[in-house]
Amino acid sequence: MAKFKIIYERAGCIGASACAAAAPGFWTMDEAKDAKADIIKTKNPTKLTNGNEELLIDEKDLAMNLDAARACPVNVIHIINLDTNEKLI
Repeated sequence: MAKFKIIYERAGCIGASACAAAAPGFWTMDEAKDAKADIIKTKNPTKLTNGNEELLIDEKDLAMNLDAARACPVNVIHIINLDTNEKLI
């Protein structure tokens, strides 16, 4: 069962590529569309009506996604602990 949730505010992405460099298994750059980051589609993120994306992850994927969130220069990647509802980033 997933223990963490990534919330990605795609509209605020500036295309710095830091997330893709930190966690290439989860993040990629959409060069063909708008040069913003995307959560890799095989992970099946949920698209919200406000344009944000959410993705549930397990603890084994937490460290690399924390690195991606910390590397983001505009802080559009957030991670929530689902057990405590604590915002980690």
